[in-house]
Amino acid sequence: MADAARAPGSVLMTADTVGGVFSYAIELARALAARGVRTSLATLGGPLSAPQREAAGRVPGLAVFESSFRLEWMEDPWDDVARAGDWLLELEERVRPSLIHLNGYAHGALGFRAPKLVVAHSCVLSWWAAVLGGEAPPRYDRYRREVARGLAAAPAVVAPTRAMLDALLRHHGPLPGGARAEVIPNAADPARFSPRPKEELVLAVGRLWDQAKNIEALGEVAPHLPWPIQVAGSDVRPGGGAGGTPLPSPLPSPLPSLGHLGVLSPSAVAAALGRASIYAHPARYEPFGLSVLEAALSGCALVLGDIPSLREVWGDAALYVDPGDTEALRRALRALIDAPGARREMATRARARALGFSPRRMARSYLRLYGELLERGPGEEDRSPWRGEHAPCA
Repeated sequence: MADAARAPGSVLMTADTVGGVFSYAIELARALAARGVRTSLATLGGPLSAPQREAAGRVPGLAVFESSFRLEWMEDPWDDVARAGDWLLELEERVRPSLIHLNGYAHGALGFRAPKLVVAHSCVLSWWAAVLGGEAPPRYDRYRREVARGLAAAPAVVAPTRAMLDALLRHHGPLPGGARAEVIPNAADPARFSPRPKEELVLAVGRLWDQAKNIEALGEVAPHLPWPIQVAGSDVRPGGGAGGTPLPSPLPSPLPSLGHLGVLSPSAVAAALGRASIYAHPARYEPFGLSVLEAALSGCALVLGDIPSLREVWGDAALYVDPGDTEALRRALRALIDAPGARREMATRARARALGFSPRRMARSYLRLYGELLERGPGEEDRSPWRGEHAPCA
């Protein structure tokens, strides 16, 4: 780790409230607090849910600043992105953090006084290529430009897997000379997830409206399995279906062959994972997969989409299926259902691997990088004004 004298006293961190980034931010803030670093969390994308507010309240010293500005991947977001930029600069003046941690791209071009880094959790262009095939259409040209601009102004860019980092560089070009590109895996606290007496149950957790999660494949195979498949998560896209991720059409809601648990609190998710024998995530696109990590810590055997990021994270601790092959998915699930010994073995492997993705390890990696950025200090780009296509709105 960097010299402790250069460890940040406080961090201003952004997080959206729509997906797993919020959970990641809370886990990191909690781990940083254990190392004496205070976090101010600026949320975007919509109001916090009651479970999110509860989770934030359990992090020592965490200050939450809430907004509902649209995110850069939502429909026609750029006025909101600019207003959010003004708001973040004002927050920096109020809380005077040692460092800016951005879990988004466009605001990387802002003229923060403190050193900054950008963390790449997902990307429309790589989502489109993996889920729909080919390049995203011209309506995302502005998104392309703003992401590239934010990345170009960031002295350090982090991704949770090498696969996500490679996809980011492939779609948005190489980083400028002198910029750091680093992989820091996400984490989950094993104290919050533990195996319980297992039931004859397959579970999936996530945004049911996101075609990347491939929930519809589970709907197809469910009638052909002796165990029920239950799903937990929202089936309502942000913006009431007009905005949100670039899905050409909504998925059937609900899929009648699946047992729908709805949106669960973190404790209820942990309880459901503890009961499930198998966790199914036949994803087409998944930069890391926090829900998979939580399932593995809960003692579930894993059946995952055969994509580079999930192979990178889970190695031989999961069964993999082609996301487009529902028959292969059915066979993999049936094989684990019919073989209790193999199911327990795969669950043991998954939990052992999951324990390596600890919050302490994640915080140590970020603190090392934070220290290096503090030693380097703000660059010229950090003292420059907003470089978007229009000035921030007053």
